[in-house]
Amino acid sequence: MSADDGRHFLQIPGPTNVPDRILRAIERPTIDHRGPEFGRLGLEVLEGIREIFKTLGSVVIFPSSGTGAWEAALVNTLSPGDRVLMYETGHFATLWSQMAQKLGLEVEFLEGDWRTGADPARIEARLAEDSAHTIKAVAIVHNETSTGVASRIGEVRRAIDNTAHPALFMVDTISSLASIDYRHDEWGVDVTVGGSQKGLMLPPGLGFNAVSDKARRASKSAGLPRSYWDWDAMLGVNDSGYFPYTPATNLLYGLREAIIMLLEAGLDHVFARHARHAEATRRAVRAWGCEVLATNPAEYSSSLTAVKVPDGYDADVLRSIILERFNMSLGNGLGILATKVFRIGHLGDFNDLMLAGTLAGVEMGLKVADIPCASGGVAAALDYLVEEARGETQPSPKRPALA
Repeated sequence: MSADDGRHFLQIPGPTNVPDRILRAIERPTIDHRGPEFGRLGLEVLEGIREIFKTLGSVVIFPSSGTGAWEAALVNTLSPGDRVLMYETGHFATLWSQMAQKLGLEVEFLEGDWRTGADPARIEARLAEDSAHTIKAVAIVHNETSTGVASRIGEVRRAIDNTAHPALFMVDTISSLASIDYRHDEWGVDVTVGGSQKGLMLPPGLGFNAVSDKARRASKSAGLPRSYWDWDAMLGVNDSGYFPYTPATNLLYGLREAIIMLLEAGLDHVFARHARHAEATRRAVRAWGCEVLATNPAEYSSSLTAVKVPDGYDADVLRSIILERFNMSLGNGLGILATKVFRIGHLGDFNDLMLAGTLAGVEMGLKVADIPCASGGVAAALDYLVEEARGETQPSPKRPALA
């Protein structure tokens, strides 16, 4: 059998597989982005995406990557020299902090170990010390894509509240939105950053900022330069469904379909499915005798699992073997984790049989690479999935918010 036979398994933690319904939506003819049909599309999408962020406030949609949405969050709310408290949870938290520094912000980066999430107690202690309120924002990555660790955002919010600190609260949900329960309004987040290419099941190309009233007020006096990323320019025309410059029209078709699909399934069901696949994956990893990188069960990611290879073995060699022999892509280790871990993505448009195939590919790859491991990882995952299938009550279909 050639590795090119059959369908490629894209099991990186994003971009994820794009379902056929969304591909069919995207392939529609492009329309006039100043015409009435587009205005209706824009209003539908801007209203529907609020349900995904769980907010009654505004969500700004940029034609951008998640990195662009990071920048938009910072430049719309802060001024040169402002101090930002960030937490080192992994590679992407590190990149966001480096961006903030390049923009002229002063970053306090609380050191982490890349195996646990942001510690609410440490954040609370630092804010309590800041009696002069020199810290203008707290910025946290919810789900660290490089490590498979999900920080406890609700607890971080309580830590901020316990000190009565006025700092803005910013959260990156690029690899958790529509995969892990997230509550922008309930958790008092001021700016939530998102991207299209993971739980939303779209290709890359859309970046999101969910914005609180407090953040909008902060934007009035923020001194960092902005033009393309300016919320005011966007929000000034979004009320009528339009955008101030050329939008990613066909991706918005896809976004509308993605929102419909998520609401049809029910977000709680979507979150439960992701949690089920994550637990099945961790059972497989342990049965192989390997180690899950995340160490705190309260912080296990439902979007992906990062797996440590034994000392003396190279995770990238394993990934290459799996790609060449079994036509499956896995995520590589990033930053200080390069060659030490591989990452299994189990988010987006994904089901039990796809997970079974993914884990079978990993188990075969471990054996072909002569990495010490036990057999039975796939069996352990399947046993768990069967137990869940026997006890699962199918949800009643939910009427989608969009026509």
